[in-house]
Amino acid sequence: MRGFSRANVSKLARERGAEMKPKSKIVVAVLGAVCLAAFWFTRGGAVPVFSGVSPSGFHVSADNGTSSEPSFANGFAPVASKALPAVVNIASSRIIRTPSARGQSPFFDDPVLRRFFGDEFPGQSQVPREQRARSRGSGVIVSADGYVLTNHHVVENAVDINISLGDKREFKGRVIGTDPRTDVAVIKIEASNLPVLSFGDSSKVKVGDFALAIGNPFGVGQTVTMGIISATGRAGLGIEDYEDFIQTDAAVNPGNSGGALVNVRGELIGINTAILSGAGGGNQGVGFAIPANMAHAVMAEILKHGKVTRGSIGVGIQPVTPQIAKAFALPGNARGALVVDVNPNSPAEHSGILRGDIILGLNGTPVNDSQDLRLRISLLPPNTSIKLQVFRDGRESEVSVTLTELAAEKHAEVEVPGKAAPSTPFGLSVQALTSQVTRQLGLPAGTTGVLVAAVDPGSSAEEAGVQHGDVIQEVDRKPVSTPEQFSGAIQRSGKQPVLLLINRGGNHLYVALSAG
Repeated sequence: MRGFSRANVSKLARERGAEMKPKSKIVVAVLGAVCLAAFWFTRGGAVPVFSGVSPSGFHVSADNGTSSEPSFANGFAPVASKALPAVVNIASSRIIRTPSARGQSPFFDDPVLRRFFGDEFPGQSQVPREQRARSRGSGVIVSADGYVLTNHHVVENAVDINISLGDKREFKGRVIGTDPRTDVAVIKIEASNLPVLSFGDSSKVKVGDFALAIGNPFGVGQTVTMGIISATGRAGLGIEDYEDFIQTDAAVNPGNSGGALVNVRGELIGINTAILSGAGGGNQGVGFAIPANMAHAVMAEILKHGKVTRGSIGVGIQPVTPQIAKAFALPGNARGALVVDVNPNSPAEHSGILRGDIILGLNGTPVNDSQDLRLRISLLPPNTSIKLQVFRDGRESEVSVTLTELAAEKHAEVEVPGKAAPSTPFGLSVQALTSQVTRQLGLPAGTTGVLVAAVDPGSSAEEAGVQHGDVIQEVDRKPVSTPEQFSGAIQRSGKQPVLLLINRGGNHLYVALSAG
């Protein structure tokens, strides 16, 4: 599917009726917390067991298998009646501060005009400096004493939160904590003996399973829709920082954000959070939910620590494409996560991990790709000891690493003007990297390489993602620091593919290019 990026995906919870208009074609249903994939690892590093009541007091199911009783023949009423009482409507409001009409232009502050017209100019109404924006979403009661799971974007910056139950009771909600990077939030209402939804084991969800989506679409009230699980492990959509979505074709719409995705046993398997939508902003049969295991793990962190702390090994990684796998002589199919940066004084550096290593496994479990590794590491707490299976120079080895806490990520975006230069067979031209350009790029003094001055449209360099302003530091794993060295390395490659190490805004990535 095409078009998934933060530019054309917006949270459904951000839909505010007639007061707010969607800013893009893809509307992220007021759906829910981005549950981190199946929560393979817990604080102790073990796979969680779902039976009875969890240590934190939240109900989890002993078996997430599919019941054979609900069907098209006898309907899904028993499932819906079990789940509906635990799904709530959330109405929140936030204050938006805007400048007054006068403040928008010096024209309105002209003393001569004010002398004749005062503060009200002809045809010009004053805009309040503060406006109240209202939002509607959904949530799921997960404990009888009033803890509710929903999306971060449903309650973001809310000054008041009203929770409405299916039995018409209403409560004031209090935000306990949120995790914007997964879009999960935990709310508390002061009540007891509430209906709850038990957590199912979302790692057992399979493509083709029946699923029900329950929420408050468009503010019309509690609604149940039915579909199947269309895909699992959806990532790279640009909706959240950490993505491992369950995809479903059960109809979800603005207002469903934070609502429940349940299986035919009436167990919570996901928190609805986003949809792929057309120009009208409605359902197109492509909805996304945060896996319940991820939501459960994030909630446990929030309740225990007040925030989510994530583990880190201190590396930058990228996917291993077939071209990259061939360039690194990786046997078999393309798999794993390619290390492109090793942070100084990081756990990875202390453990001897190097740029160009390919991480193939974590604690004996294969790593599918860079997103898989990133999610699994983020689910582990700092100070956890792990074992990584690493491929280097044709050999596999095992490395022990002790995690530190993940720091806030910073991204630099810089554009540097370049001069035209002779193009290579791969469709790019380079120039010398001067100290002035190095400073413009925000790179450390002494950074070496050549600056990409131009990329030919339709060339293999453009197709591989090389950009104007990139700094090429290696060709076929050997350093280059001048245009002459770069040209010589390219000539020696002949018509063979070449592997480039690129520095882009301080972050590295490998790119494999094919001539012609």
